[in-house]
Amino acid sequence: MLLGRLIPRDQEFFSLFDELASHLTTASALLKDLFEHPAQLAEKVRQIKDIEHKADQLTYEINTRIDRSFVTPIDPEDIHELAKRLDDVMDLLDGTARRAERLHIGMQVREPARKLAALLVEATQHIQRGVNGVKRPKQVNASAIEVKRIEEEGDAIYHEAVGELFQGKPDPLDVIRWKEMYDTLEETIDSCMGIVHVLQSISLKNA
Repeated sequence: MLLGRLIPRDQEFFSLFDELASHLTTASALLKDLFEHPAQLAEKVRQIKDIEHKADQLTYEINTRIDRSFVTPIDPEDIHELAKRLDDVMDLLDGTARRAERLHIGMQVREPARKLAALLVEATQHIQRGVNGVKRPKQVNASAIEVKRIEEEGDAIYHEAVGELFQGKPDPLDVIRWKEMYDTLEETIDSCMGIVHVLQSISLKNA
């Protein structure tokens, strides 16, 4: 324990996590724009892919830094898990954008997709606040409460939207296209809860 107190801890991890969380907020905003302005779909997909690549590089740097650091500011396992959870959501944001392109969503974007994308922006903003305040349990818990609220709101929108797809005599291709799109958006929102659970665990251990 004395040796751990005498050797400086590598505090750079916090800056790297802040940067990684900021990539999530940027990518989610681009995804929201994609659904609001589908004519720009290809450009938004490319921009999100560029951010996903930067996030991958950051995740790699975080994981290799664990091996180089003699003493880390928080448990190495927690560092790895938080990096993984953040990277998972970034991958899902990228995957959602690419799926929209693959499914040829066209100019008639359904309103539930816009709403779900807007919720993702909110969720990633709260995640960024939680990451920034990881050493302050009260701030992390406030972010977790908001992300949970967003997840519940997203579930309600998702279930209503899927039900609407099957009303009347829908075009089967339209049902397939938008059901898959809604599934992906909901999965991405749900994965945000994994991040805040890790943040809560870290903040309690290091309060």
